[in-house]
Amino acid sequence: MDDLPILLPAGMLTAAMLAALGGLWRPAAARAVALVATAAATAVAAVALVHVLDDGGVRHHVGGWAPPIGIEFVLDPLSAFLAVVIAFIGLLVVLYPPRAGYGEEPVRAVPVHALTLLLLTGLFGVAMTGDLFNLFVFLEVYALATYGLVALGGPKAALASFRYLLFATIGGGFYLLGVGFVYFTTGTLNMADAAERLPPIAGSPTVVAAAVLITVALGIKMALFPLHVWLPDAHSHAPPAVAALLAAIQVKVAAYALIRVLLTVFGIEVVLADLPIMTIITWFGAAGVVFGSVMAIRQDDFKRLLAYSTVAQIGYIGLGIGLATPLALAGALLHVVNHAFMKACLFFVAGGVIQQAGVKSIRRFAGLGRRMPWTMAGFTVATLSMIGVPPTAGFFSKWYLVLGSLEADQWLLAAVIVVSSLLTLGYFLRVFEQVHVIPEPDPAVAKATEAGAGILTPVLVLAVGLLVLGLANVAIVDHVLDPIATLVLDG
Repeated sequence: MDDLPILLPAGMLTAAMLAALGGLWRPAAARAVALVATAAATAVAAVALVHVLDDGGVRHHVGGWAPPIGIEFVLDPLSAFLAVVIAFIGLLVVLYPPRAGYGEEPVRAVPVHALTLLLLTGLFGVAMTGDLFNLFVFLEVYALATYGLVALGGPKAALASFRYLLFATIGGGFYLLGVGFVYFTTGTLNMADAAERLPPIAGSPTVVAAAVLITVALGIKMALFPLHVWLPDAHSHAPPAVAALLAAIQVKVAAYALIRVLLTVFGIEVVLADLPIMTIITWFGAAGVVFGSVMAIRQDDFKRLLAYSTVAQIGYIGLGIGLATPLALAGALLHVVNHAFMKACLFFVAGGVIQQAGVKSIRRFAGLGRRMPWTMAGFTVATLSMIGVPPTAGFFSKWYLVLGSLEADQWLLAAVIVVSSLLTLGYFLRVFEQVHVIPEPDPAVAKATEAGAGILTPVLVLAVGLLVLGLANVAIVDHVLDPIATLVLDG
């Protein structure tokens, strides 16, 4: 079990290299490697989560060198929880048909699946590392893979990828500078060691600058308002499977990094008492909820609507992180997995509609409910969850966030969450009306047929998962998320 923390990133990196080599011979071989790797990662992550919840965390010292000299990988309840989400969504993305997911069938020597596995390598690495500089390395690994994957969407996607590269580079520079300040002040890059050495010097200008720089950097990576400007174009122009990866797990991993660094390295007293960082994150999150929802209402392109919706949903997570109470943090973590299921399902639906009907404009969705009933059934469940209709999963994460707001005596934030659900109803109601109400189908839709099993399977698995997550929310919060939130906040 001592090797569990490094097994997921190392195994995924090995699979990425094998997929790249297999793709030189035959694209099907690369996809087979990706399927085996993500299925194995899902099983390992599930076992790891059960293990750490029962027996506590596991630490792995690379090369046998103990920190602070060596690099440490850490598997604890928080990182194991995130690893399960990463692995499961990654598996469904690989299962999704490449023609619908990436816009075309992969051809020989084009490392589509290798890039996907490299992206997952970076995500697992961020989740498992216990070293501040190594966290930077894995942030850059997944960013590099993202640039290539987003650019697969065509000329507009290539421009969006370049814009993301610029913002991500700025974020990476800020993060590295902040880590440099931490190292100059504490003499260590190990997270656990830094957490012990920072509190006595929390008020120093160097520590303040480090906290601010790292917060801005990870805010860019997670697209927290107003640092979200790269996200709408990247997610709306990227191929559907890539957009699903980015919206469902990539931005959540950056949110995890923010939790890890602010709450466990700098410490709750430092970021609440000595600096107003958590207050700023809270209100930026609330502003993002409103801004993203309002911008989504204005969109006609379905994928762009989903992109702005992601800005709003990230706002919920930022709000929960910033409140830093057990209920609010548990609600934020529950929304991480709920939104991963919701948004992956909706982008998979978008890919199916584009392949079967060739339409992206919401105004041309008329008749889809009758032409693609099972696909639209998945869309309906995901939409109801996004709005927050019980017993779907989205209701319960919003409920815990409302309770967390009230626990912190922040009634205005509770009102923002409630009102934002009405705004979400507003922008999805237009789509729902086109899909299920308008009787006369669009000419393109009239020729469409139901999506095949390759598309339907991930869509329906996620839709059923949203119902299961909703019905099992008490067990998930009581046995998984509440202990994680308490552990993080208690240090």
